[in-house]
Amino acid sequence: MAGMILKEDVEKVRASADLYDIVSATVTLKPSGSGTYVGLCPFHDEKTPSFSVRPSLGVWHCFGCGLGGDVFGYVEHQENIDFREAVELLADRYHIDLRYEEGSARSEHTGSKRSRLLEANEEAQRFFTAQIVSKEALAARKLLGGRNFSQAECERFGCGYAPQGWDNLVRHLSGKGFTQQEMLDAGLARQGQRGIYDYFRGRATWPIRDSTGRTLGFGARKLYDDDSIGAKYINTPDTQLYRKTQALYGIDLAKKAIVAKRQAVIVEGYTDVMACHMAGIDMAVATCGTAFGAEHAKIVRRLISDDSLGAVQLIGPLKVEGQPLSSRIVFTFDGDAAGQKAALHAFSLDSAFLSQTFVAVADGNLDPCDLRIQQGDEAVRSLIAGAKPLYDFVIDTAIGRFDTAFTTGQMGAVKAVAPLIAQIRDRSLLDIYTRKATRRIGVELDLMRREVSTARRQQHIRDEDAYAPRRRFPQGERQGYGERDRDGGVYENPARRKTLERRDMNEQTYYRIDDAVFICEQQFMAMLIQMPLAVDREWFTRLTLNNFMTPVFRSLFQAVSAAGGLPDENTPQGLWLHALSKAGGPMLEQVINELAVMPLPLPSSDNGGQDHGGATAAGDGTGAPGLHRPSAPESQYAAQLLVRLHDIGFMRRIGAARRRMAQLPDGAEKIDLLGEITKLETARKDLQDQVYGNAAA
Repeated sequence: MAGMILKEDVEKVRASADLYDIVSATVTLKPSGSGTYVGLCPFHDEKTPSFSVRPSLGVWHCFGCGLGGDVFGYVEHQENIDFREAVELLADRYHIDLRYEEGSARSEHTGSKRSRLLEANEEAQRFFTAQIVSKEALAARKLLGGRNFSQAECERFGCGYAPQGWDNLVRHLSGKGFTQQEMLDAGLARQGQRGIYDYFRGRATWPIRDSTGRTLGFGARKLYDDDSIGAKYINTPDTQLYRKTQALYGIDLAKKAIVAKRQAVIVEGYTDVMACHMAGIDMAVATCGTAFGAEHAKIVRRLISDDSLGAVQLIGPLKVEGQPLSSRIVFTFDGDAAGQKAALHAFSLDSAFLSQTFVAVADGNLDPCDLRIQQGDEAVRSLIAGAKPLYDFVIDTAIGRFDTAFTTGQMGAVKAVAPLIAQIRDRSLLDIYTRKATRRIGVELDLMRREVSTARRQQHIRDEDAYAPRRRFPQGERQGYGERDRDGGVYENPARRKTLERRDMNEQTYYRIDDAVFICEQQFMAMLIQMPLAVDREWFTRLTLNNFMTPVFRSLFQAVSAAGGLPDENTPQGLWLHALSKAGGPMLEQVINELAVMPLPLPSSDNGGQDHGGATAAGDGTGAPGLHRPSAPESQYAAQLLVRLHDIGFMRRIGAARRRMAQLPDGAEKIDLLGEITKLETARKDLQDQVYGNAAA
């Protein structure tokens, strides 16, 4: 077993890793001033952004769930791995060779176990794409060619072929140095009585990638009647890399368009994704062997930003001069029973997502691929453009099954549609759809309302208001003690535990912090963390605990001392925050992260949000970005905060001396104390003159 990674190599990885690029691979980030970017947190479900990233400082923090940290912490949470694996994964990504203590390298392979699984999948993809041109793969080529896909288009989407033999891929991967356990863990092989064998055999294949282009698994279509697996499509089983409830085929190709157009198109198959992209619908993705669910919705929503007008979140489709500008999700369900079932399943998603969701059904119930074959690219584009709101589709489909010309048909339609309308959690839409259904069926409004209310009670539907102001803490996570027994409980879920702790703090009524002392100390500590070079070193060394009253900032001041005081000018920015977080320990880590991303009342130092940060010092010569080089306004603001802290420190000492003097009898001791007070008052005035004078100069 290799020793620990050398610290200098860890810092080399930290310096090379671009936090903005890593986070933006899964979260749409928007500039928020002062080099800060915000987006929807990837670690808990939320509808308004509370996730902040400060790339120039290499730190992120979520004000909703309380999680935060550096680039390694983000990868740990995102990939569900430990610190060492996070360093190794990033080292692999940025092509950095790691060295280990005790002079030993890893005994078998380069890269972490997770990285080895990614490498195995990439090698399997190269194998499959090489096989597609073989004589045996004629059936696969005919399948793709029959769907009007050229060879170049198949290459773009990574189409391949898994040979019919028992262990072709296993032998190929073995020759590349992969172990049998790695093949099993990657879902590429299965264990048999006589050894391991290929999981994919005699099938056309498609690589399933994440938004960064890493191959996580595969989908495969049946080609031969004698296939031992009866299912038409099979996918990689759930592995350390691949989770079908989180996988979206084509997200690597569609992500850029989804973010730019604020739209996503959800189709049902791999060839449907290909057909949509070929027709110009480049924001199309597909689920992999499962229905579109809540985890998929979270991924899409993080890429598609919500609409707002000031502090009001706008729900539903918007138009300006006939062009849709609001975020929009279109499903291409079939019009048959299976498609209707899928539409009903989508009803279980949250109301904010559903209000932006549409359904597109082609004439003849054609899927996008068949529609393109029969009617061309324009028909596919028209299909998506003419999508119908999901609510209307499901309700109209239910009503359309009955002949409402007859009383019994009317009542049947009421009984069928009432439970569907009852599932609309947004009460602002509930009454509207109740009235629409009533008019279409031709019954009294009171009858429909009674049926909807009864169904709503029976299904225990929770009322929501899409236009209500969003709270910082998601409603589902605020239930606190009532949900302790779910998913391991609050205690075993770090995000929910932090949420509950912060809720307890936020909702208490016995200690409110909203005063000038707290604000000054908070602003100073944020300046100290974000741009320590702006703080005058000489005057900083004169600070004591007496200059701070807020307990957390007194502790943080001691953590700065434990970290060695103000950093040298050549200290890398990431190392400064790492050293401070390490000195502060787990109790102060969240405080440091939050202060690191906290906006300051200063001119923006980023270049229009393009360079992810402001000017920096030279660094340590290893390529790591140095500490932020302060501008004149930043230095002036730091000086103002510093003099306020010193000033209030003098005030406290003078006040304490005067109280003591009032208790003393007349005599030498009282005269000496009066002289000390005079010196303190003079020093206080000199400090103000010197600091403000230097700042003005």
